[in-house]
Amino acid sequence: MFVKYDSEGFLTPVDGIEMKTFAYGENSLLTRFHLKKGSVLLQHSHPQEQTGFMVSGKMRLFVDNESFLAEAGDTWSIKGGVEHRAEIIEDSVAIEVFSPLREDYLPK
Repeated sequence: MFVKYDSEGFLTPVDGIEMKTFAYGENSLLTRFHLKKGSVLLQHSHPQEQTGFMVSGKMRLFVDNESFLAEAGDTWSIKGGVEHRAEIIEDSVAIEVFSPLREDYLPK
């Protein structure tokens, strides 16, 4: 699968957070997130492992009892089923891969 970047079609699951899934296969998918300064991703978990790359900006990730200041170039991986949340410190762009496939993130 090949996907050309298109700035249209982003979804807004939470105020200040836009997302769009680009490439996906049988076992994983890649999603781009646009995160607005001051927005918050509330505590949650999902069965998929989540591995991310901070393209630009700054956010604080809270995973279990750990806190991590993610800045451009930083990466992370969160095991499936682990509680996590995020506070967006600057307008940011992050890319994340989820495995196994997140059905709820597949393009409509």
